[in-house]
Amino acid sequence: MHTAGTDPGYIPGLTSPRPADAEEEAPEETAERPPQEVDAEKADAEEEVDAAENAEAEEDAEAESEEGDDAEDAEDEDGGVAFDVSDRRGAITAGRTGIAFRLDDQEAEFGWDEIGAVEIDTPRFGKRFSVTVYTTNRRWYEADVEASARSLLKEWTAQLDAVLDAYFEGNADDA
Repeated sequence: MHTAGTDPGYIPGLTSPRPADAEEEAPEETAERPPQEVDAEKADAEEEVDAAENAEAEEDAEAESEEGDDAEDAEDEDGGVAFDVSDRRGAITAGRTGIAFRLDDQEAEFGWDEIGAVEIDTPRFGKRFSVTVYTTNRRWYEADVEASARSLLKEWTAQLDAVLDAYFEGNADDA
């Protein structure tokens, strides 16, 4: 017996709705079929799921190889160190002019002269690579990119560290 005192969501006279796909005949249909047909259907369904998972794994491998192309520790046109990673929605770029974030159709660019600090965050679990830029006017901006494989996070961190070292040390020498 449910009462409002024990179940605050209980309203007398209301019953929970049934799912649209559930039909009362479904249990009877499985009961009428021989167990061999039911087992064959389950095996077919499992094979379809395995095939779908294999297709997803192949797509992930292709995306990883493409994403490996997107993650660059290359030189700029002027010989400076550059860093560029992206996923389906966003991108993080660091180079001679500064750091740029892109999310869908929005973009933010920060020159090295306005950047006070940069923080890199990789979660203990998951595949999200986060970069936070702290500007000299006491504001901060964050961008995230999702890696196709967890092993890319360490590579990206090392590559971005190399870029930050090159440009922050270069700016410190200029000052």
